[in-house]
Amino acid sequence: MTNIILSLLAHPDDAEFLCAGTLTRLTREHGWNVHIATMTAGDCGSMELAPDSISTIRRAEAARAAAIIGATYHCLDQHDLLIFYNEPALERVTRLLREVRPRIVLTHAPRDYMVDHEVTSALVRAATFGAPAPNFFRDHNHPPPLDAVPNLYYCDPIEGKDLFGEPVAPGFSIDISNVIDTKSEMLACHASQREWLLRHHGIDQYLETMRGWSAERGKAIGVAHAEGFRQHNGHAYPRDNPLGELLATRPFRKRSGPTRRPK
Repeated sequence: MTNIILSLLAHPDDAEFLCAGTLTRLTREHGWNVHIATMTAGDCGSMELAPDSISTIRRAEAARAAAIIGATYHCLDQHDLLIFYNEPALERVTRLLREVRPRIVLTHAPRDYMVDHEVTSALVRAATFGAPAPNFFRDHNHPPPLDAVPNLYYCDPIEGKDLFGEPVAPGFSIDISNVIDTKSEMLACHASQREWLLRHHGIDQYLETMRGWSAERGKAIGVAHAEGFRQHNGHAYPRDNPLGELLATRPFRKRSGPTRRPK
């Protein structure tokens, strides 16, 4: 049976910045089935285009990026800067988990520069816990509950810093040096974002910025480029570390505790 990984982040291009190298290695080296999902279609990501117009463009860009590594793209149709921890959003995340049935889930760091990222992190954390419970959204015509809580990992926050600008150390890092060109190719699909980031964030050289952040994380473990992750090891979550065991460069400490894996 094919192993499945789901990256569920806030916006189109978040995966390309934070975890596309890892997703690429998993599918190419280990045959994993990859799903890339976003909470929004990026409807605020333009200074000129209306929300519907830029959303259409950004959905297409995200789908093209995912297709480069044979991944499936999903959008949960929330709105930029309006991702809230509420029942409708949590229901959509839970439904997606039950449809995709991942063994591994990647999401944003709990503390990041942007509230959309932090709320997405909380929604994914709650949904991974609730998706195996039969009575959770019981009457919403969902697929069957998950067999178990999936392994949950938090990607690095943007630039490896929390909302106070303080460094956030990863639990382990994955060498993506051999797939950095693929990561760049995926990010380049999000062409609509270069002008937006230049005018709103003051960031130009879109691809070079991503490579620079990846190089900083790689430097810490003695490789050219890397992505960092922390595993959610709270009560009821599995403590085995399939992502680290398959790909990690930095040594990680194995933890005792539940090792249940969804089928």
